[in-house]
Amino acid sequence: MKSNGQSVAIVGAGPGGLAAAVLLAASGAKVTVFESQDRVGGRTARITSKGTDGGEYHFDTGPTFFMMPYVLEEVFAAAGRRLGDYVELKRLDPMYRLLMVGRNKDGSSLIVDTTQDIAEMAKRLGKINAKDGENFPRFIADNRYKLRHSESILRNPMRSPLDLFGKNTWLDTLKVGPVLRPDLSVHQLLGKYFTDPATKLAVSFQSKYLGMSPYDCPSLFTILPFIEYEYGVWHPIGGCNALMEAMAAVATEHGAEIRTSAPVERIEFQGQRASAVVSGGRPQQFDHVVINADATWAMKKLIPENVRAAAGRAYSEKTIDSRKYSCSTFMLYLGIEGKVNLPHHTICIAEDYQGNLEQITKTGELPQEPSIYVCNPSGLDPTLAPPGNSALYVLIPIANLQQAGAAGVNWEKEKAGYREIALKRMEQVLGEAALGKNFRERIRAEVMYTPETWKGMNINFGATFNLAHNLGQMLHKRPQNKLPFTENVYLVGGGTHPGSGLPTIFLSSQISSRMLCEEAGLEYAGDVAREMTVHDAAFV
Repeated sequence: MKSNGQSVAIVGAGPGGLAAAVLLAASGAKVTVFESQDRVGGRTARITSKGTDGGEYHFDTGPTFFMMPYVLEEVFAAAGRRLGDYVELKRLDPMYRLLMVGRNKDGSSLIVDTTQDIAEMAKRLGKINAKDGENFPRFIADNRYKLRHSESILRNPMRSPLDLFGKNTWLDTLKVGPVLRPDLSVHQLLGKYFTDPATKLAVSFQSKYLGMSPYDCPSLFTILPFIEYEYGVWHPIGGCNALMEAMAAVATEHGAEIRTSAPVERIEFQGQRASAVVSGGRPQQFDHVVINADATWAMKKLIPENVRAAAGRAYSEKTIDSRKYSCSTFMLYLGIEGKVNLPHHTICIAEDYQGNLEQITKTGELPQEPSIYVCNPSGLDPTLAPPGNSALYVLIPIANLQQAGAAGVNWEKEKAGYREIALKRMEQVLGEAALGKNFRERIRAEVMYTPETWKGMNINFGATFNLAHNLGQMLHKRPQNKLPFTENVYLVGGGTHPGSGLPTIFLSSQISSRMLCEEAGLEYAGDVAREMTVHDAAFV
């Protein structure tokens, strides 16, 4: 693409910032990325820990699921590249194992291995409840329709309700409107298909990807399990951070400069127009700014209050902090001597799931018998641990630091005790058959994250999944792709439209990059790329 000399600063080298760097550099902009950490990735960075055995263990910091790869293929295509030339992707089957603690009549755990084979998955759910199994294909078909006619809404900016009826969205809005049911939660809508609580759990726990409860999450998000079954769950060799390294490489190939260990202290303005970013105490002038830092943290810390005041109270610090935020997480990254007999993804759902969700989203209590997620990629990916050993990723959803009960937790005092709860829970629900003998004695490397760790990474309230996705914080009510009180500042990432999760973050980068190119007089490379891709056949 031809350059016209327009310069762009991107604050943050997370997935949204890196995707924007690729798109904008390929469109001819002069791109500089500022990243506060010493590596790219943001919440999708890599942790490397040297074990007591002398070996290195590698872990994804955050996302371990990769879905809808065609969206990232579009980003690479915009730069004249193929994702497969940079990263090897492995489709998972089973996609994950669901372990529902105590759900069988004898008190044992109900286990369901999920597969993309819809007929086979219907049979597996039919063993829980015959009628539910019969209804599963209808659930898939209905959500295929819902996603197909929501896609234009997910691909275009939402600045007001009028954008639902723009030239690119109006037809889909008319078609999808009657089936959206905004009055229902995910859990309530599932009642129209399934009766058994275990079946409902199997197709609603995905709301946790948004850091929300299925009892609160809007019914639109029944598309999340559909996306898994339609497009699969994938593992990039090297972990999801390999996708970040690949985007950094492509952006650099197109002339972008990526500066790590270069935190941005503030953005300077002339009136409502950003004129410079300050890093290392030095102002550097740019024509446009893209923010990929945690959206609400960045608005409070990087943008002067007098600039935000142009939007009234909507972007004041008090209003920003009064919004509803997603949950946080307690993390253990464990290097284990020997193999672990677990699938790639295991999701252990607490026996009192609703009570567990209340603790996470309402009371702020630390769950004593929590749900727990374990990723065991080493069986498929030998790059993450020394030969014969395993790199385990353990996640427990807990309340963010905004919740009343969680705000007073002293994590320096509590973290050792909660580590014990996490390990005991793993031993209790997974057992020796899965973990192997002497599990604790085989831990050779360990890294722990608490909500305070996430907060220390400039994530508001340590809310790992950004702002919650309730009806009051979606579409035009979410911080917008172009900040409306500025002339040239754009957001990308989970804190803006269309929301959290790697695929939607990549879509946010496409939206914001297209808007920026229109403002800058650049030909947006993504439009050409979209004409070249073939994924649309999936929506026919």
